[in-house]
Amino acid sequence: MNFSALRFSPVRLWTGILLMLAVMGIAMPASAQVDAHFHSFNGSVLWGRYPHTFVVFEGRMEDGTVVNENFGFSARNTSAAITSGPAEHMILTETERTIGRTNRHFSITLTDAEYRRMKVEVIAWRDYPGPYYDLDDNNCIHFVARLAELAGLDVDVPEQYLRRPKAWLNYIARRNPQLGVEEIS
Repeated sequence: MNFSALRFSPVRLWTGILLMLAVMGIAMPASAQVDAHFHSFNGSVLWGRYPHTFVVFEGRMEDGTVVNENFGFSARNTSAAITSGPAEHMILTETERTIGRTNRHFSITLTDAEYRRMKVEVIAWRDYPGPYYDLDDNNCIHFVARLAELAGLDVDVPEQYLRRPKAWLNYIARRNPQLGVEEIS
Protein backbone atom coordinates (compact mmCIF):
# COMPACT_ATOMS: atom_id res chain seq x y z
CA MET A 1 0.00 0.00 0.00
CA ASN A 2 1.37 3.40 -1.00
CA PHE A 3 0.73 6.01 1.70
CA SER A 4 2.62 8.77 -0.08
CA ALA A 5 -0.61 9.93 -1.76
CA LEU A 6 -2.13 10.59 1.66
CA ARG A 7 0.42 13.24 2.60
CA PHE A 8 -0.88 16.62 3.65
CA SER A 9 -1.53 18.99 0.77
CA PRO A 10 -3.07 22.44 1.33
CA VAL A 11 -4.56 22.35 -2.17
CA ARG A 12 -6.25 19.00 -1.49
CA LEU A 13 -7.46 20.22 1.91
CA TRP A 14 -9.07 23.39 0.51
CA THR A 15 -10.49 21.50 -2.46
CA GLY A 16 -12.05 18.98 -0.08
CA ILE A 17 -13.46 21.71 2.16
CA LEU A 18 -14.96 23.59 -0.80
CA LEU A 19 -16.42 20.39 -2.21
CA MET A 20 -17.92 19.50 1.17
CA LEU A 21 -19.43 23.00 1.54
CA ALA A 22 -20.89 22.84 -1.97
CA VAL A 23 -22.47 19.45 -1.28
CA MET A 24 -23.85 20.70 2.04
CA GLY A 25 -25.26 23.79 0.30
CA ILE A 26 -27.08 21.65 -2.24
CA ALA A 27 -28.42 19.36 0.46
CA MET A 28 -29.60 22.21 2.68
CA PRO A 29 -33.33 22.94 2.53
CA ALA A 30 -34.43 26.24 1.00
CA SER A 31 -34.76 29.07 3.48
CA ALA A 32 -38.04 29.10 5.31
CA GLN A 33 -40.63 31.65 4.32
CA VAL A 34 -44.37 31.81 3.94
CA ASP A 35 -45.86 34.38 1.58
CA ALA A 36 -49.39 35.76 1.82
CA HIS A 37 -50.82 36.73 -1.56
CA PHE A 38 -53.85 39.02 -1.57
CA HIS A 39 -56.31 38.28 -4.40
CA SER A 40 -59.55 39.63 -5.79
CA PHE A 41 -62.05 37.86 -7.98
CA ASN A 42 -64.04 40.05 -10.38
CA GLY A 43 -67.15 37.88 -10.26
CA SER A 44 -69.15 36.70 -13.22
CA VAL A 45 -72.78 36.16 -14.03
CA LEU A 46 -71.71 33.09 -16.04
CA TRP A 47 -69.82 31.63 -13.06
CA GLY A 48 -72.59 32.58 -10.67
CA ARG A 49 -70.06 34.19 -8.31
CA TYR A 50 -70.07 37.61 -6.73
CA PRO A 51 -66.90 39.69 -6.56
CA HIS A 52 -64.70 38.29 -3.82
CA THR A 53 -61.35 38.68 -2.06
CA PHE A 54 -59.20 36.07 -0.34
CA VAL A 55 -55.64 35.29 0.78
CA VAL A 56 -53.35 32.54 -0.54
CA PHE A 57 -50.57 31.25 1.74
CA GLU A 58 -47.58 29.52 0.13
CA GLY A 59 -44.15 28.50 1.32
CA ARG A 60 -42.36 26.60 3.99
CA MET A 61 -42.21 27.26 7.71
CA GLU A 62 -38.97 27.12 9.68
CA ASP A 63 -39.79 23.60 10.90
CA GLY A 64 -40.10 22.43 7.29
CA THR A 65 -43.90 22.36 7.16
CA VAL A 66 -45.08 23.09 3.62
CA VAL A 67 -47.88 25.67 3.39
CA ASN A 68 -50.22 25.80 0.39
CA GLU A 69 -53.72 26.98 1.30
CA ASN A 70 -56.13 29.81 0.78
CA PHE A 71 -59.00 31.34 2.69
CA GLY A 72 -61.87 33.70 2.02
CA PHE A 73 -65.04 34.48 3.92
CA SER A 74 -68.55 34.17 2.54
CA ALA A 75 -72.19 33.62 3.27
CA ARG A 76 -73.04 29.93 3.23
CA ASN A 77 -76.08 30.59 1.02
CA THR A 78 -76.38 33.54 -1.30
CA SER A 79 -79.92 34.77 -1.04
CA ALA A 80 -81.86 37.89 -0.21
CA ALA A 81 -81.41 36.97 3.47
CA ILE A 82 -77.79 38.18 3.44
CA THR A 83 -78.92 41.73 2.68
CA SER A 84 -81.10 41.98 5.78
CA GLY A 85 -78.63 41.16 8.52
CA PRO A 86 -76.19 38.50 9.65
CA ALA A 87 -76.32 35.25 7.69
CA GLU A 88 -74.77 31.84 8.17
CA HIS A 89 -71.11 32.05 7.21
CA MET A 90 -68.25 29.86 6.00
CA ILE A 91 -64.58 29.95 5.18
CA LEU A 92 -64.30 29.50 1.44
CA THR A 93 -61.30 27.98 -0.32
CA GLU A 94 -60.57 28.36 -4.01
CA THR A 95 -59.31 25.77 -6.48
CA GLU A 96 -55.99 26.22 -8.26
CA ARG A 97 -57.93 26.79 -11.48
CA THR A 98 -60.02 29.57 -9.90
CA ILE A 99 -56.96 31.17 -8.31
CA GLY A 100 -55.37 31.33 -11.74
CA ARG A 101 -58.30 33.46 -12.92
CA THR A 102 -58.07 36.02 -10.12
CA ASN A 103 -56.09 39.21 -9.58
CA ARG A 104 -53.02 38.93 -7.35
CA HIS A 105 -52.65 42.45 -5.99
CA PHE A 106 -49.63 42.10 -3.72
CA SER A 107 -47.69 39.65 -1.58
CA ILE A 108 -46.14 39.87 1.86
CA THR A 109 -43.52 37.60 3.38
CA LEU A 110 -44.61 36.48 6.84
CA THR A 111 -42.76 35.29 9.89
CA ASP A 112 -43.92 31.96 11.25
CA ALA A 113 -45.54 33.85 14.15
CA GLU A 114 -47.50 36.13 11.77
CA TYR A 115 -48.66 33.16 9.72
CA ARG A 116 -49.80 31.32 12.86
CA ARG A 117 -51.67 34.42 14.13
CA MET A 118 -53.41 34.71 10.77
CA LYS A 119 -54.42 31.02 10.86
CA VAL A 120 -55.86 31.51 14.36
CA GLU A 121 -57.90 34.41 12.99
CA VAL A 122 -59.18 32.27 10.09
CA ILE A 123 -60.33 29.64 12.58
CA ALA A 124 -61.96 32.29 14.79
CA TRP A 125 -64.02 33.59 11.86
CA ARG A 126 -64.87 30.04 10.78
CA ASP A 127 -65.98 29.00 14.26
CA TYR A 128 -67.79 32.20 15.24
CA PRO A 129 -71.04 31.09 16.92
CA GLY A 130 -74.20 31.94 15.05
CA PRO A 131 -74.66 33.92 11.85
CA TYR A 132 -71.65 36.19 11.23
CA TYR A 133 -71.61 37.12 7.54
CA ASP A 134 -72.98 40.60 6.94
CA LEU A 135 -72.62 42.56 3.69
CA ASP A 136 -71.98 45.79 5.57
CA ASP A 137 -70.00 44.65 8.62
CA ASN A 138 -68.43 41.21 8.07
CA ASN A 139 -67.97 40.35 4.42
CA CYS A 140 -64.95 38.95 2.58
CA ILE A 141 -63.32 42.40 2.53
CA HIS A 142 -63.54 42.72 6.33
CA PHE A 143 -62.05 39.24 6.69
CA VAL A 144 -59.11 39.99 4.39
CA ALA A 145 -58.69 43.40 6.05
CA ARG A 146 -58.22 41.68 9.40
CA LEU A 147 -55.61 39.31 7.93
CA ALA A 148 -53.81 42.24 6.27
CA GLU A 149 -53.83 44.09 9.60
CA LEU A 150 -52.23 41.06 11.30
CA ALA A 151 -49.54 41.14 8.59
CA GLY A 152 -48.75 44.73 9.56
CA LEU A 153 -50.52 46.63 6.78
CA ASP A 154 -52.37 49.91 7.23
CA VAL A 155 -55.99 48.96 6.47
CA ASP A 156 -59.53 50.20 6.72
CA VAL A 157 -62.75 49.53 4.83
CA PRO A 158 -64.36 52.74 3.58
CA GLU A 159 -68.03 52.43 2.67
CA GLN A 160 -67.42 53.00 -1.06
CA TYR A 161 -65.39 49.73 -1.19
CA LEU A 162 -67.73 47.45 0.79
CA ARG A 163 -68.74 45.46 -2.30
CA ARG A 164 -65.76 46.17 -4.55
CA PRO A 165 -62.90 43.81 -3.63
CA LYS A 166 -60.59 44.72 -6.53
CA ALA A 167 -61.01 48.45 -5.93
CA TRP A 168 -60.51 47.90 -2.19
CA LEU A 169 -57.25 45.98 -2.64
CA ASN A 170 -56.02 48.72 -5.00
CA TYR A 171 -56.90 51.20 -2.25
CA ILE A 172 -54.94 49.14 0.31
CA ALA A 173 -51.96 49.09 -2.07
CA ARG A 174 -52.12 52.93 -2.22
CA ARG A 175 -52.30 53.13 1.61
CA ASN A 176 -49.19 50.94 1.84
CA PRO A 177 -46.64 52.37 -0.63
CA GLN A 178 -43.94 50.13 0.89
CA LEU A 179 -45.54 47.27 -1.07
CA GLY A 180 -44.26 48.88 -4.27
CA VAL A 181 -47.07 47.55 -6.45
CA GLU A 182 -49.16 48.99 -9.24
CA GLU A 183 -52.91 49.00 -9.13
CA ILE A 184 -54.81 46.42 -11.15
CA SER A 185 -57.20 47.91 -13.68
